[in-house]
Amino acid sequence: MKTQKKTSLILITIFILAFNADLISQPPPSPPPQHGGGNNVPNNGGGAPLGSGTLILIALGMAYGGRRMYGRLKEELEE
Repeated sequence: MKTQKKTSLILITIFILAFNADLISQPPPSPPPQHGGGNNVPNNGGGAPLGSGTLILIALGMAYGGRRMYGRLKEELEE
C-alpha cells in the first residue's frame, strides 16, 4: 500500500509539473520592427515547436506507467 501511495504521489507531481510548463517558460519574443509591413519578416526562431515533442513523450510515459500499475493491481487481485 505504501508503494502505491508513493507511486501515486510521484505521478501526480510529474503531472502537475508537466502541465504547468507555461508558467515556467519565457514569454514569446516580439516580432521584428519590419513585421506587418509590405515585407513580412518571420519571427525569430521560425516558430519551431520545441515543447510539443516533450509533452508527447511525457504523456506516453505516463500512459505506459499507468498501464503497468493497472496490470500489477489486476495481478494482485487475481491472487
